Amino acid sequence: MIKFISLWTTFVSLTTIQLVDSFSAATLPLWTWDCINDKCVPTKATLSGKLQSLMTCNMLCASMTLWPQPTGQVSLSTTAVPVRSDLFHLQILSFPSRSVREHVKGAFQIFQGVLRKMEHDIRVFEDWRTVAVYVAISESGQGDPRLLLETDESYRFSLRPRNGTTRSLRVDISANSFSGVRHAFETVSQLIWFDPYAGSLFMMEAASVDDAPRFKYRGLMLDTARNYFPVSDLLLTIDGMASCKLNTFHWHATDAQSFPIELDSLPQLARYGAYGPGAIYTTEDLRTVIRYARLRGIRVLLEVDLPAHVGAAWMLLGRSKADNIVFCLNNKPWTEYCNEPPCGQLNPRSVLVYTIIEKLYAEIIQLTGVDDVFHMGNGDVSLRCWAEKFNTTDPMDLWLVFTTNALQRLETANEKLPNLTLFWDSKMSDRIKPDLKPYFHNLGLQVNDLASSQKYISGLRIILSHQDAWDLNDGYSKWYEETGNSNFNSWQRVYEHRPWTRKAIKSLEGGEATVWTSTLSKDGLDSRIWPRAAALAERLWSDRAEAATRPVHARLDLHNLRLKQRGIQTTPLWSNWCSQNPYTC
Repeated sequence: MIKFISLWTTFVSLTTIQLVDSFSAATLPLWTWDCINDKCVPTKATLSGKLQSLMTCNMLCASMTLWPQPTGQVSLSTTAVPVRSDLFHLQILSFPSRSVREHVKGAFQIFQGVLRKMEHDIRVFEDWRTVAVYVAISESGQGDPRLLLETDESYRFSLRPRNGTTRSLRVDISANSFSGVRHAFETVSQLIWFDPYAGSLFMMEAASVDDAPRFKYRGLMLDTARNYFPVSDLLLTIDGMASCKLNTFHWHATDAQSFPIELDSLPQLARYGAYGPGAIYTTEDLRTVIRYARLRGIRVLLEVDLPAHVGAAWMLLGRSKADNIVFCLNNKPWTEYCNEPPCGQLNPRSVLVYTIIEKLYAEIIQLTGVDDVFHMGNGDVSLRCWAEKFNTTDPMDLWLVFTTNALQRLETANEKLPNLTLFWDSKMSDRIKPDLKPYFHNLGLQVNDLASSQKYISGLRIILSHQDAWDLNDGYSKWYEETGNSNFNSWQRVYEHRPWTRKAIKSLEGGEATVWTSTLSKDGLDSRIWPRAAALAERLWSDRAEAATRPVHARLDLHNLRLKQRGIQTTPLWSNWCSQNPYTC
């Protein structure tokens, strides 16, 4: 249950005199905003009247400004005080391990960096408050700072004047894990904003939040094989994810089109499989992305999709052509063997293939540090390819041969089978329960098709990424189609998709938005993802039984502004006029 403080105390009482006196008739802003019936209403600004910016009015007038909306009790003050990024100070009162303590320090520096990005055109302010941030993590809490499937991401905090004085503020954060503390920092940052009229950051004077996610897996998948994206774009995407508490960056790193990741154990794959020297993620690039994500409470799930989706570079791993590592690479017409060319697929009866796979899996786990979740791919396997090569009438048996061997190699590489080992849902999924019984309790499906409801009752653990709601490409034409898909997945459709309310889905771990990139370049990445991925983030974190109403629209518009302040080039939700008059549109 959410509880709100709805007392309206005008912020103008703190700053009106200073603000009006600092403007002349030539520099006076055109508009001032007043809170009337919980709505910000613009009026013409005058030198003799009150002066309040739209941002400050939005933050103090609305009953809820946070995204995603917390799931527990919330109290927000309607008064604010001026603050400055360098006047926030951290004190860690308790922690379960030194590693967690160091991660908290790193996350606090990121928090201060978010505030610094908001600070611009700062004016001298006599009344800046200091803010002491106290963090207490249960000493019996999770000592591993990594995000794990069993990580308790809940947190709570209170914000109030320190020692009964308004000269300084105190934030008390409690959590059971590093992830919980990081989420608390994010929520606290959303109580702070830059007022362009005052030329200063302001912070709510008091607040309390009790919060925990509805689903433990909240993902965004990005394909970097069909087109390459600079590391800086990946880091910005992770910044956006952190802002709305998405916790899994599913990196669909390779495909038949290219193999852009450099691996020490298999250097030939990137050397001959990438588009060129400037389109390779070096091992240092990989570590940079992984470190960056971890400090923001995000795991990097690095997927190399097998046994299909392999290109010519894989053939070079064989000692000779006789090794026959890859089949069907140049088969024509390609439409009979794969969804997009080229159509390479691994040889399921090659011992060398499994030796390569074990090296690959071991290095992925070592690089990412993610050993409890693993994505094996299994997308778009061509049974026709194997049927023709092996002259068999039941190529499904060959899929079982490959999958069983690959699972055994994964178990060896990780010293145990990961707790959640994922496959893309496919026509082979029905064979998992009867034919992979020794591994069944560790296996899960990533389901793209809403119609695959029979999989929901099979007992397999499920990640939803329904194409007709959460594919952020839907509505953009595929390059090989003569006519495009007119069913664009708007943020409203993303937000309102709750399939678990129509049919009980057993063992539902969470959901994920997908971004396939055949027709996408780096210049369009931000606008393709945001703010629609933020809509998904609130659905998976809060899952309130609420449609995309006007208050939700206005609150997402406010979060869209936060994303822009962090350097993300988002798509507008509506015209700027509607941002200034949200309840008129």
